Amino acid sequence: MEKKKIAILFGGCSTEYEVSLQSAYAVIKHVNQSRYETVLIGITRQGEWLRYNGSLEQIMDDTWSTDPGCVHAVISPSRHVRGVIEFHRDGIKATRIDAAFPVLHGKNGEDGTIQGLLELAGIPVVGCGTLSSALCMDKDMAHKIAMQAGIKVPRSIVVNGKISEGELQQLVRELSYPLFVKPARAGSSFGITKVEREDGLFKAAVNALEYDPKVVIEESIDGFEVGCAVMGNEELIIGEVDEIELSQGFFDYTEKYTLKTSKIHMPARVDEQTAERIKHTAAAIYKALDCRGFARVDMFVTPGGELVFNEVNTIPGFTAHSRYPNMLKGIGMSFEEIVDKLIRMAIEE
Repeated sequence: MEKKKIAILFGGCSTEYEVSLQSAYAVIKHVNQSRYETVLIGITRQGEWLRYNGSLEQIMDDTWSTDPGCVHAVISPSRHVRGVIEFHRDGIKATRIDAAFPVLHGKNGEDGTIQGLLELAGIPVVGCGTLSSALCMDKDMAHKIAMQAGIKVPRSIVVNGKISEGELQQLVRELSYPLFVKPARAGSSFGITKVEREDGLFKAAVNALEYDPKVVIEESIDGFEVGCAVMGNEELIIGEVDEIELSQGFFDYTEKYTLKTSKIHMPARVDEQTAERIKHTAAAIYKALDCRGFARVDMFVTPGGELVFNEVNTIPGFTAHSRYPNMLKGIGMSFEEIVDKLIRMAIEE
């Protein structure tokens, strides 16, 4: 049987470039080589696209883009090509691909931009499509849609563009501290500040605006955060629920990737009934936001047992130790099976 060609996109013009390299390393390493041929497309921090043919280790240590075998490449928007165009010194080479797996995090990768290009080209996408990727990336829009579906969300306000300190204080007058100030469209907790008092609010908003011109300011939810891995299109596979235990602060970028003062419990330390409610709610949010392929749904559990939606990650961390694959390992799926299932779903659809 002829191998299917799968383009794997990694890196990206994003603050989450380094995280993408780690995720891509794990995904590429666990692709079934007897079934698929990988076509690796690396995107530098500056947004340069390169066809990469070097070793996996160079991706992990971020020396891949200096490999002499790299050539400039693009995904052609033409459905006649339906693939990758490489620009070699002696001419142009076109490679038709059967599906593309964007292992990209944050802006310019997880926000619908890459997905739109692939859909325009007629290339099946592993994971969520253009609409759901864009909606889930925008914390404000995701909350509004979840709320319409009957899911509880934190009380919040939205700031668009620059604002004076006085105007900001007026906007938040009906919210209660502490508040979380977040860029509406950023990942890995970049630009997020927990504000305990009024005097720290304006500085936090200015910081968030450096990452996105739209900022969400929301009330902190008492309780703890849980996550739920969801996989599938019509028929969903729900992984085990995990739980973030914090000893201080919040689950910021440092904690997410070092766990210096926090722990991940998988399965979560909740009773069976609460776990089932979390899974049911995660599936409802996944469907409401038109997710496909895979996503991780995060929410809070209050002291009274109420579930409050936090966010959906349409391309969550994908290393062998990341939360998403570990939740699916909790129901018996190996990393290889997860990657294989995701690719097969994209091709078959």
